[in-house]
Amino acid sequence: MLKIGAIIVNVADRHRGAEFWAKALGYEHDEHNQDFLFDPSGKGTRVHVDETDRSHLDLWAEPGQAQAEVERLLALGATKPDWVYPEGADFVVLADTEGNLFCIIGD
Repeated sequence: MLKIGAIIVNVADRHRGAEFWAKALGYEHDEHNQDFLFDPSGKGTRVHVDETDRSHLDLWAEPGQAQAEVERLLALGATKPDWVYPEGADFVVLADTEGNLFCIIGD
């Protein structure tokens, strides 16, 4: 089972973007990284504002299930774009049937 772990929002100015989204959603800044926002009620999805990454979803897989989820999504029509991964990456980049990128996080 997948869940939306974070929504990544591309912004030109991360400080301005983080302030806007925090106020718009009633979220708070993570004390360790002001670019990560969270719902203080614990019900909402985390938001990460980023100046270099494009807007996309991070989908979190249950422990030990990331590869199975990747295979399931590929069978549903997702594709695996060419991607340069950093060493030790804990994610897989996929594209939906319309070409929108998203990440599977886990394992």
